[in-house]
Amino acid sequence: MKKQCRHYTKEFKLEACNLVIKDGLSTTAVAEKFGIHPGMLSRWVNELQTYGDDAFVGTGHQRSEDARLKKLEQENERLKREVEILKKQRHTLRSTQN
Repeated sequence: MKKQCRHYTKEFKLEACNLVIKDGLSTTAVAEKFGIHPGMLSRWVNELQTYGDDAFVGTGHQRSEDARLKKLEQENERLKREVEILKKQRHTLRSTQN
């Protein structure tokens, strides 16, 4: 039997998390009220506290800092390849000059 995977909207997650964070309710009570597992709600609360507005970006999306890091890593790889090309050219030029 395959487990059914449910998807929750950002608004749903924020509402549940705010009951825990702002209203001080227990994760167990809120999870029971919303019909979700308390462990999942705890992960959501942790994500919201860690990432703030960048929490709950959804499947296939990246947080702004993750996207920036990925872009910098790609640029770094490109620059490494360019340095290797320049090193090879310099070596080739030295060989032909001698």
